[in-house]
Amino acid sequence: MTDHVHDLRSVREATDRLLTAVAKLDNAALAEESHLPGWSRGHVLAHLARNADALVNVFEGRPMYESAGARDADIARDAGRPLEEHLTDLRDSAARFLATSERDQDWSRTVELRNGITDLAANVPFRRWVEVDLHHVDLNIGYELSDLPEEFTGREIDFLADRWSGRPEVPPVALVATDGRTWRTGSAGDPAVTVSGTPSGLLAWLAGRGDKGASLSATGGPLPELPPL
Repeated sequence: MTDHVHDLRSVREATDRLLTAVAKLDNAALAEESHLPGWSRGHVLAHLARNADALVNVFEGRPMYESAGARDADIARDAGRPLEEHLTDLRDSAARFLATSERDQDWSRTVELRNGITDLAANVPFRRWVEVDLHHVDLNIGYELSDLPEEFTGREIDFLADRWSGRPEVPPVALVATDGRTWRTGSAGDPAVTVSGTPSGLLAWLAGRGDKGASLSATGGPLPELPPL
């Protein structure tokens, strides 16, 4: 089973990095565009706060979000707040998530996430770590995919390679990182295409971020297009 204690510690560290970086911004910077199309930096921060509360709901057996519409409305409502309100909300919602996740509980139980997706409770801390660190990159304030912890990058590539496995619209692909690690993804069969590059470059492609594969090399065919996450 995933080491949820380790991952909760990593969530704390990632949250501290995020808060330290965001505290250096001003209100005008929050209104500027993030790396996510249609979202300002304020939208990203509002999403992070509401995601923490949504994962509290998951731990406590409630629906993660009331509805997709309510989730989007909450983000839109909170996006334009001043910096200090964002910082307070980020700290308080992170504290609620950590307090809930540090209670004694059955970490082997299955919990329900968004859109009917299920997972082990032990994997939820890593999912929160992904939200915090990837969206820190999305803020477009100098924290890059190449700055992510090596462990995080490898585990997120593991997760995303598995996510795209068995998808008929994605051809069989072999992934080869410059540090020697390899993965398989896409539909069943022997990979005709091998995609090679740095771990951060592979993550960018799998997650639809950064250069989205521009820094990668593909042999045996063109770089496949991945569906949106």
